[in-house]
Amino acid sequence: MRTDHLAYQQATRVALLGLLLQTGLGLALLVYGRSAGDSALQVASQWVLAGILPWLALMVAFQQHTAERLESLELEAGHANDGSAFTRDESAAHVAARRLRLVQTWLVPAASAAYAGILVWLAWSVHTWFVALGVDDPNMVVAPFGVNPSSGWELALCAGGSLLVFIFSRFVAGMARQAAWANLRGGAGIMVGNALVLLAVAAGTVFQLFSKPEVLETVARGISYFMWLIAAETILNLLLNIYRPRRSTETPRPAFDSKLLGLLATPDSLVRSMNEAVNYQFGFDLTSSWGYQLLLRSTAALGALGVVVMLAMSCVVVVAPGEQALRLRGDHVVGDVVSGAVLFKLPWPLESVEVYPVGRVHTIMLGPPSKERSDVVLWSDDEKATTGLDRAPYLVLASRASSAPAARQPSGSADAETAAGAEGFALVDATIQVNWRIRHDGLLKFLGFCNDTKSRRSRLDMRERALQQLALRETTQFLSTQSLDAVLSPQGDSLIRALQSRIQAAFEQADAGVEVVSILVPRLLPPNGARAAFEELSIDYQNVRKMTEEARRMASVTMAAVVGGEDLAAQAVEAIHALRQLESAHGPGSREAATQRAVLESILINQPAQAASLISRARARRWEVLMEARSNASDVLGQAPSFEAAPELYRQRRMMEVLAAQLANVRVKYLLGTDSAGTTLDIEMQEAESGLNLGDYLKPGGDDEGAGG
Repeated sequence: MRTDHLAYQQATRVALLGLLLQTGLGLALLVYGRSAGDSALQVASQWVLAGILPWLALMVAFQQHTAERLESLELEAGHANDGSAFTRDESAAHVAARRLRLVQTWLVPAASAAYAGILVWLAWSVHTWFVALGVDDPNMVVAPFGVNPSSGWELALCAGGSLLVFIFSRFVAGMARQAAWANLRGGAGIMVGNALVLLAVAAGTVFQLFSKPEVLETVARGISYFMWLIAAETILNLLLNIYRPRRSTETPRPAFDSKLLGLLATPDSLVRSMNEAVNYQFGFDLTSSWGYQLLLRSTAALGALGVVVMLAMSCVVVVAPGEQALRLRGDHVVGDVVSGAVLFKLPWPLESVEVYPVGRVHTIMLGPPSKERSDVVLWSDDEKATTGLDRAPYLVLASRASSAPAARQPSGSADAETAAGAEGFALVDATIQVNWRIRHDGLLKFLGFCNDTKSRRSRLDMRERALQQLALRETTQFLSTQSLDAVLSPQGDSLIRALQSRIQAAFEQADAGVEVVSILVPRLLPPNGARAAFEELSIDYQNVRKMTEEARRMASVTMAAVVGGEDLAAQAVEAIHALRQLESAHGPGSREAATQRAVLESILINQPAQAASLISRARARRWEVLMEARSNASDVLGQAPSFEAAPELYRQRRMMEVLAAQLANVRVKYLLGTDSAGTTLDIEMQEAESGLNLGDYLKPGGDDEGAGG
């Protein structure tokens, strides 16, 4: 085949078709698996969606090959038409060739490394999920392994998709035989991986039709191990490509080109390669020798021997710890129950063994499970409007507060009977989870309790549904005897333990052979129409507590600021009460009252607080007023002789002192009604002269000093 740009364009189109097919198949598996709740399809979609990156890298590489070939043709045409005698530097002209080397050196290995990392991450997430499923921890919230009840559509999708991608992988593998399209082997291997994964899910779906859902869980685990294997091979190829010598003209092989999947993509070449390898090792045509021909003639005998060995292996069954097994001959039980031991039986199909995981904890939900998990459950949310679930509430006794109106009615009246009938009960919405397992000595009772027939639209078989109805009956009867306050606000785990005892007694009475491990109540709230009132009551309680705590805080701060602390305030209050009692008994001026008053003052004064400061200021003000009064009295007594000697003159002098004191701040002064003959005016100018008066700055006696000089 001629290697030109047309060949690489064809490879680019095939890579684009593979990318679209990979993306469409992965999205179809993911959407259908999420909508149907099938975990196996979701795990399979992870493998398929991870293969988008290699197809994208192949498309980019072949597109760059096309650009490099076109550039080479243009340069060859330029050489043919260029008649110049001078040589020129063509290194700058090979732009597409340099880009191709960058793609082969960096982009394709980076895509391979990212592909391996994605596979490792996806496989690890699936592994941790399965580990969490096996942990017996009721507080751990883990999504269970879901199985699609409509297995027909799933089987059609997986089988049809597996056939489609296998045909496409054979087509791509045929193209990869050409040297220019050799890198398409990686895409063919990824498509074969898709076919294997879908074929495994289809086989598990077939077992699901025969009530064997655990096979799908095994298939999902196998897909995670398959991703581990391909990721390890990709990383190994990436390391080997770094040290592998190759010619300069050789196109490097991508690390995501799995040789294991490549062999499955071309099964005809696998037999031929094995034949050539055997002939090469022995140095002659081994397939034509008599030994090889004898081996071919003995194939039937070897097959019969294999069948005998398989039948012999079916005679031994290993029962693991935590499991119990029954040996069945037809429809009859043979022997006793075997626990954690090696069981010998007749070969299949004469006898068979049924193994039951008696140590595994099963769950029964009393009420519809929530479709969406949330860390916060708001009572105000309308669950029926948001999730479409219509819960049947439980009947409980009304609280004591709600029965008060009925008690206030006259006894024997019709209103009292109506109020008691209307307010004697209440409703609660609850989701109760009953965790149970088969008792160690109750396997036969459990199997004889009910059959295990399962309807197409139910995830529980008849035995589990019977246990659910028994638990629901006991729960309904028990809650109808409990008050609303006791149900919504239980004291410790007393309510759960009482309910567990009733359900266990019901199971023992029905001879079900199971034991209740624990009971969880993940959802417990009032009915939809009354949740707002409960929230308002809770808010009011919180507001009351807030106001009480705020008042206590203010009281503590106030007492600390006024007296010095709450203890001192209590002592001061007791002292005040004692003082009032003594004043009322002996009088305010009695010795007992004075002594108690001194005790009260010592309590208030000894602490550096507002009361002590106020008392100190009052005492200081009292002495200040007393001293001022004494000063005024002394002044008056000192002026009395002057008044007695000349009353009129004393009066005029005091009047002039008052006028002088009052007119000191007045700018314009008037003297009215004075006798000019007996008046002496003493005028003093208080205003500054305008301008600069140098005389003010001269020293006294300056002229004499100047004259002397």
